Amino acid sequence: MTKTARAVADELRMLEQQLLDPAMRADAAFLEQILADDFQEIGQSGRRYDKPTAISELAVAPGFDGPRTILDFEAREVQEGLVLAIYTIAETATQRSSLWRKRGGRWQLVFHQATRPSASSR
Repeated sequence: MTKTARAVADELRMLEQQLLDPAMRADAAFLEQILADDFQEIGQSGRRYDKPTAISELAVAPGFDGPRTILDFEAREVQEGLVLAIYTIAETATQRSSLWRKRGGRWQLVFHQATRPSASSR
């Protein structure tokens, strides 16, 4: 991994970690900045969310009690300024993938998916 690729991976891992902090998840101003206007999510329930829905629902219920631990984090450049992040949440074994886009010198989350492990994969 090049020094630049490592720096991007480190930055995106930090942003993902912030998104896993219940206090940050409930912060509408933070979410307004970090989520792209065309943000889409497929939650672990299979439900789809857009930016306004995600912000309003996370303000009411951030989803879990404490921060989560990221394992096996990978960041793969899809094209210049577009990076796919893949990782596992240690506490739940949930698989996560996020698509990040850099615009105006900052990263924004465009797409996120969470997948629960099946009973046979635990």
